[in-house]
Amino acid sequence: MGLTYQVCGAIARVVAKTLFAFRAYGRENIPRTGGCVLAMNHESYLDPPFAGISCPREIFFLGRKTLLDWPIVGRLFPKLNVIPVDQDRADMSALKTVIKRIRTGECTIIFPEGSRTEDGDFLPAMPGLGLVMAKTRCTVVPARIFGAHAAFPRGGRPHPFRPITLVIAPPMTFTDADYEGEGRELYQRLSDRVLARIAQIENPRR
Repeated sequence: MGLTYQVCGAIARVVAKTLFAFRAYGRENIPRTGGCVLAMNHESYLDPPFAGISCPREIFFLGRKTLLDWPIVGRLFPKLNVIPVDQDRADMSALKTVIKRIRTGECTIIFPEGSRTEDGDFLPAMPGLGLVMAKTRCTVVPARIFGAHAAFPRGGRPHPFRPITLVIAPPMTFTDADYEGEGRELYQRLSDRVLARIAQIENPRR
């Protein structure tokens, strides 16, 4: 774990707790070793850093390629384990990198919806997560973030002091039968199942 990753994580923890009363539940559900995916809904720019500080191990993130063009901050993203994705086309290189990371025992966050919601509701699942699952048979840990859309909506500005909660559920169980089939139909089915599980997670702070 590099120094930049540690320092930015420490800053994110302060911001999360002081400005958004952030709480995370279920950290113990993330395996400490071995390749795995933390699969969660996507409400805000706050999702990746808040998930990162909730993970008891170093984690990798998929992020839009254009993020690297941001002034100053863009240079930090590679040191923060951001794997750039070209959203203007089917970017298989990013998914191949994720698969390679998982096969070497790393943990990666993947948003089944692919992009941030505009209204707070779930978007349809994309097949990318299912592809990664089919190629690696890795552990999949579902998680759901609450309040991030209200705190920092897509296309809007941050609204401090609105509480954000992350709930990490136990890993999902899949059998060989779940992986029967091939191609996009299989990948979509797997992604749909994971997103459905995420939608079932409840907020304990309500």
